[in-house]
Amino acid sequence: MSANYVLAVDLGGTKLAAALVDRAGNVSIQQSVPVDASSALAPVRQITELARELTGREDVRKRIAGMGVAVPGLVRRDGTVWAPNLPGWKKMALAERLSHALGVRVVVESDRNAAVLGETWRGAARGKNDAIVLMLGTGIGAGILSGGRLVLGAHELSGCAGWMVVADEYGPEARRTGQLESLAAGPAIASAAKKALTRGVGGLLEEIPAEKITAYEVAEAARRGDLVSIEVYLEAGRLLGYCVANLVSLFDPEIVVIGGGLVKASDLFLDALRKAMKERAQPIAGKQVRVVASQLGGEANLLGVAWAARKSGDPRIESGERGWRRSAQPLLFGRSRR
Repeated sequence: MSANYVLAVDLGGTKLAAALVDRAGNVSIQQSVPVDASSALAPVRQITELARELTGREDVRKRIAGMGVAVPGLVRRDGTVWAPNLPGWKKMALAERLSHALGVRVVVESDRNAAVLGETWRGAARGKNDAIVLMLGTGIGAGILSGGRLVLGAHELSGCAGWMVVADEYGPEARRTGQLESLAAGPAIASAAKKALTRGVGGLLEEIPAEKITAYEVAEAARRGDLVSIEVYLEAGRLLGYCVANLVSLFDPEIVVIGGGLVKASDLFLDALRKAMKERAQPIAGKQVRVVASQLGGEANLLGVAWAARKSGDPRIESGERGWRRSAQPLLFGRSRR
């Protein structure tokens, strides 16, 4: 029986998802659990247990071609992971540990790069050689494809869009997480709404205990017509638009896909984002680029790491005892440049 499934895993800051992905990009037998961050090895054990559950049947296990894992952080060239939101993950040898525990080849990729791989394989950017996926959630990151190749940088740090400077304000939180992230990521949206409460202009949010307000509650209030919540999302959209303007001016993509958890609220900020982008981007690039919301939802990262794992047999892919990683310049679609 041919090996035609990849075991794909998406490790987020709060949720762990895993699924089987076939050669055509069909996702099946998907499961998710809250991330256990009680210790450095707790998420590794969770991934191992979830993988064993998904491949429990022998006929499924024999058809596994490899494993791909998307992580919320930096994946170094030696296969180790730095994930600031996971305790003890300063140099986690994730691929090595999982490969040893499960007996499969393992590819580890950053969530932002996984997202752009997924979108260009089976999503809104399908078949594009110049595309950017802006991931919005607890943090903000961008997966960048230029000329059919991932943009990685000298230290694998390309795409840290949350650190983009988009306003004059630069407080302590901006120094810790990056300015854009401190102003427009999920926690920042909740924080802006809570500040409105302290000024006595909380609107519908006054019905909710402050400690329970998240970006989701703010979105729900906005859809019910709450003016404060609407303004919070419009301001986030404006700042994100400046970020996209910078990315468009630098990389001249065909398409920018907005993904991540906040895409569920894109109806509240996408128009403001597009408007701000067109006002600030290089005029020709800004006029021609498409900016759309992802339709893949939580599957973008799973599809991206599944694609990367399948390509781990390519001669451009580096292999070693620590696991499998793509080379610095993997050509995705091989289009000749005019």
